[in-house]
Formats: sequence, C-alpha cells, structure tokens
Amino acid sequence: MEDQKSTVVITGASSGVGLYAAKALSQRGWYVVMGCRDLAKAAQAAQALEMPQDNYTIMHIDLACLESVRQFVQDFRATGKPLDALVCNAAIYMPLLKEPLRSPEGFELSVATNHLGHFLLCNLMLDDLKSSLPDSRLVILGTVTHNPDELGGKIPPRPDLGELKGFAAGFKEPISMIDGKKFEPVKAYKDSKVCNVLTMRELHRRYHTATGITFSSLYPGCVAETPLFRNHYPLFQKIFPLFQKYITGGYVSQELAGERVAMVVADPEYSQSGTYWSWGNRQKKDGKSFVQKVSPEARDDEKAERMWELSAKLVGLA
Repeated sequence: MEDQKSTVVITGASSGVGLYAAKALSQRGWYVVMGCRDLAKAAQAAQALEMPQDNYTIMHIDLACLESVRQFVQDFRATGKPLDALVCNAAIYMPLLKEPLRSPEGFELSVATNHLGHFLLCNLMLDDLKSSLPDSRLVILGTVTHNPDELGGKIPPRPDLGELKGFAAGFKEPISMIDGKKFEPVKAYKDSKVCNVLTMRELHRRYHTATGITFSSLYPGCVAETPLFRNHYPLFQKIFPLFQKYITGGYVSQELAGERVAMVVADPEYSQSGTYWSWGNRQKKDGKSFVQKVSPEARDDEKAERMWELSAKLVGLA
C-alpha cells in the first residue's frame, strides 16, 4: 500500500507556511517531498512537528539557482514516485536591502527565487503531473500585496511590471527590477508575486484543457509570524502580528495557513482550474474560502503571454 500514497512536492518547506502545509498533508496520509535549501534545518523542523516519518522525505533545491532546480527534478524522478501535486511556496522578502543581491545566473534575487526558479520547476514537472491524472494539481502561493485593489495591497510601493524591460534585459547589471527602474526591494518582492499569479493563469490557459491538470493560487490570510519577515526590522517583527491580531483582525497562524494550502491541494471542492482562492483580509469565524479577483495587472493576458515568453528564454526553455 505504500506506493498508493499521493505525492506532493512543496518548495520552501523547512519553515513557515510550507512547513505547516507539509505537516497537514503528511497527516492526511500524503507523501511529502520537502524541497529546501537547508536540509538539516528541514529535518529538525519536521521532527519538532512530529511529522509521520514514513510520510516525508527532504530533498535539496535552491530556487535562485536554475541548475539546482534542474538537479532537483532529476533527483525526484530518480525516486520513481508519482507526482500528484506541486506547491510553489518558497519566497524571499528582503525589504531592507540597499543594493540588489544577484542569483548565480546574475538575476536580481527576488525575481530569481520567487518567480524564475518556480517558473522553470513548473514547466519541468508538467510531464510528471500529467502522468498522475486525474486530479493532479499545481498550486502557487499568492499574496494580498500583489493587488492594489485590496486593502492589504494599497500600501506603497505598489507592484508594477511596466513594459517588462527587466525581463528583456535579462536582469543583468545595472538592471534589477522587472520594470527596468531603480531598485526597490519591497516592490521587487511584490512584482515577483504578480508574476506568480500571471504564471498560474498562463499555465491554466496553455495546459488545463489539454492535460486536465488543475492550476490555482491562494492567499491563505495574513501569516504575520512567518519567517518570510526574518529580514525585516526586529521591531516590525514584534508589532506586525499584534497589529494583525488586534487592529485589522487579519491574523492567521502558520498552522491554519498550512491547513488551507493542504485543502487547496487535496480537497475536491478546490478542483477549479485558473482560480485564485482567498480567505479574505479579515478572518471570519467560519473561515470560508472564496474565489478572489486578482489585480488588474495579474489578469492582463497579453502581459502574461509576453512574461511567459521572456521567462522561458531566461531559464533556457525557449
């Protein structure tokens, strides 16, 4: 019966929402492949949460490095396991940077990790997902900050991909931003998350009808205590959870957010492709999900197509 378990790959599963999604799915009887940069940290975290040992394995992936992404796919295939779901969760957010950091390929680090690495991973693992039909799913984590139409997305700087000049220039020095303008670390993160939603919608448009794979995104609520904020001011890390708990009512624990990711991966009611699921900015007691409209930029099909073509070229798929 061991081989009958459904298998999910989750990136960035050594902490935060990714770790708790891994826990939730392993408790549901799924076999979880935790894709992480730091294997020792992931092992420690899985043990601390008492994840069932027969239900997970940890494999190395560094989303910022395209070579590492390709190696991960090879390593996964060598296990001989099917792939029923892929969760693109890993993300970096470095709001205090003055100068851009660069990936091994020379791309700005936020766009490399959050978007390009996942873009390559999704494309490479489509065949694996196709082999596991019916009901294989590809889920990309979203964020309210991608959408200026939402309260949580109104705080500046607002995301803006412009004419995708950064993609066209290959993000090489001195270019770091998608719109080709001056480096802004918070905007770099938000822009990369717009790309995540565009990627999900373009995957749906290109492949859902032909393959039957369900492509979706979700915003699980404001996870104010996630390690995503580890590069922020210590004072922010203290105040932000309290603000979300007592002022906005938007606070969601890492555990609940992980449970919501597991629902979108596994539950029958989340089999609608091309969908962005949300639990809203203010958490109601019943905590029901709904289909959220994505930002105007994230629903720009022309931009999605051009971003896809430029991304494919940058990661060596074109």
